[in-house]
Amino acid sequence: MATFFEGESHTFSEYLLVPGYSSAQCTPDNVSLKTPLVRYKRGEEPSITLNIPMVSAIMQSVSGPRMAVALAQQGGMSFIYGSQTIESEAAMVAEVKSYKAGFVESDSTLTPDMTLQQVMDLKEQTGHSCMPVTDDGSSHGKLLGIVTSRDYRPSRDDRSKLVGEFMTPFEKLICAPEDTTLKTANDIIWEHKLNQLPIVDKDQHLVSLVFRKDYDSHKSNPSELLDEHKRYMVGAGINTRDYAERVPALVAAGADALCIDSSEGFTEWQKLTLDWIREHYGDSVKVGAGNVVDADGFRFLADCGADFVKVGIGGGSICITREQKGIGRGQASALIDVCRARDEYFKETGVYVPVCSDGGIVYDYHMTLALAMGADFMMLGRYFARFDESPTRRVNVNGSYMKEYWGEGSARARNWQRYDLGGKKKGLSFVEGVDSYVPYAGPLKDNVEASLLKVRSTMCNCGALTLPELRDKAKLTLVSATSLVEGGAHDVVLRETDHDINFRS
Repeated sequence: MATFFEGESHTFSEYLLVPGYSSAQCTPDNVSLKTPLVRYKRGEEPSITLNIPMVSAIMQSVSGPRMAVALAQQGGMSFIYGSQTIESEAAMVAEVKSYKAGFVESDSTLTPDMTLQQVMDLKEQTGHSCMPVTDDGSSHGKLLGIVTSRDYRPSRDDRSKLVGEFMTPFEKLICAPEDTTLKTANDIIWEHKLNQLPIVDKDQHLVSLVFRKDYDSHKSNPSELLDEHKRYMVGAGINTRDYAERVPALVAAGADALCIDSSEGFTEWQKLTLDWIREHYGDSVKVGAGNVVDADGFRFLADCGADFVKVGIGGGSICITREQKGIGRGQASALIDVCRARDEYFKETGVYVPVCSDGGIVYDYHMTLALAMGADFMMLGRYFARFDESPTRRVNVNGSYMKEYWGEGSARARNWQRYDLGGKKKGLSFVEGVDSYVPYAGPLKDNVEASLLKVRSTMCNCGALTLPELRDKAKLTLVSATSLVEGGAHDVVLRETDHDINFRS
């Protein structure tokens, strides 16, 4: 006979937090949202810690290089979508890793005999306005000069003009030797009011560049998620089919963490993928797995060596898996069950495997509920798809600006690997996601700060200054349908105001 779970399957909207005692120290400024991304042993520190409990979904309409940089600047991590060629995904990862590295290797290098038109074309292609000029056009050739946007006037200068005629020559450049530290490089930049500082070896060969904008960026984004080389951290999605080719390429490109992108993770396919990674890389490559919705699924993936486990099936706004196949579980019920299993696993083994809540976040307060129920961090799709930094088009729909948003299980994404059940057949037999629009919300930074201010404020109401403390102190209550009505504005006629611009995450 089938197994029946006791009680109903609940969603986040069916719960509320009951306030606890708040000390005078409980102010939003004192709240830390640091949280582990990957597994660690009792008494040790995780090798990767997020500064905010947010990662962006492994989706074509969400996680490109621009999103990855913007989210890392706020302290979270993006997982570049894997439903593309290995080469293009690796290139996206490399683009993020090279965006801010302190010492940046040039990927837009000129030669003296190139034309202004070629400079303009390269700038259009890469977005870089500062381009070193070397004798052979390589990133480590002999440095002859630099071209910046101040060296030419596109509206007046002849496009056939040669770089050697308008570049700033080496003799007029301020450079630093290759043993220069980043701190010293930044001091030189400030002392001489430079926008960039070339680093050269004893033979005048270009080694790297240090940019003023990187220093300014760090000062304005103190929670940046950086690796040991001061580069933005980024994740990448993989599947259970071509991992033997995709994983090495992503690791070589610099991916800090990987995640198996699958609609259902309680499978031998995920075990085989994790086994292969452990056999070839040991514990040096961090990889998450999922998705699961109960304790058994968590235990299976934890035993297989997953560095974190994603929870959620069918709860995403564009996911119709429950409607199509009748599988899944209310996100709150699934998360509570899995987080209990995580805590039991930690007690038994001394190994803590973080839990990622994936899906079901509709309002900002749902984030706090997910964290209070035990999630270490959240993977968000629709939330991030609304921002300038998502890779989709902003369009006007019936007078309102919207952003395109489609599911990985939709016909548009054609991500058959995510819904792969093995065997020789490839392709989507039926869709498990929809193609849609979401309201345009502007820049990521402003929205994330607003959402997390609500999280911090609610944590203070619960008397918690850290996420582990929130999990220990949180008191949750189920609410009735009538209570849901009572919780919003009711029995009044609302004026036209903008007080609820952020009412939906």
